[in-house]
Amino acid sequence: MSTRAQQHTAEVLGRTQVSDHLVRLVLGGPGLAGFVSTGVPDEWVGLVVPGQFQSRYYTVRSWDGAELVLDVVVHDVGLVTEWARRDVVGETVTVTEPKGSFAMPDGAAWLMLVGDLTALPAMARIRETVDVPTRVWAEVPADDELAGYLPAGADVTWLDQPGDGESRLADAVEAIEWPEGEGYFWMAGESAQMRAVRKHLMHARRLPSTAYDVMGYWRGNARRQPRAVDPGPVWRAGKAAGKGDDQIWADYDAAASNAATDGQA
Repeated sequence: MSTRAQQHTAEVLGRTQVSDHLVRLVLGGPGLAGFVSTGVPDEWVGLVVPGQFQSRYYTVRSWDGAELVLDVVVHDVGLVTEWARRDVVGETVTVTEPKGSFAMPDGAAWLMLVGDLTALPAMARIRETVDVPTRVWAEVPADDELAGYLPAGADVTWLDQPGDGESRLADAVEAIEWPEGEGYFWMAGESAQMRAVRKHLMHARRLPSTAYDVMGYWRGNARRQPRAVDPGPVWRAGKAAGKGDDQIWADYDAAASNAATDGQA
């Protein structure tokens, strides 16, 4: 029995600039006929865009049985972000089967959601699906207008992101005044911050593992750098020549290696 993740081909039906740093993609088409949601509100899928070979993971903002909505955080450079910044309607992408981790215990009296911009789509969807008192702490760029992104009536504390590729969410969590009773704590963001928060929840708060879910979505020490070789032309030329992905990868690696050597000359 194969353990390979199921993949689906999808067409980009729509693209909307939600904010300066957030782009909404609506995916659809017959290739998504076999897509089955987990029903878990923080579920995510791998996305492979034209000209790329690697997947990047994004929260499913919504799925109605025909259209899949992903809200993508965009930077200056990146595997998906450069592609998503332009008009991509009509292009074909690959989507992997969804996975999720949100598991609020039965009987939880409250919910706390903490995250940065990458976690915002998951926090919005979670907030739409739970019926317990919920508080949200969201760390976003100061110049990004996102006040209307979360569901109406959400109890939100907006925190300014200290800088691109930076986060101070661990400090924010340590300053939180916790409600009485048993609840559930969900958080996602920069990996080093998440490690610090896990230690705080385990040792300072002494929470059982079933009472929280803390996930690293990205690494702050992995600075985004422009690639020396644009993979798009290599991918298109390889496909036109009838090459498989492995051979295209080899061509790209060779081109990147030559570019690095030239740069050292």
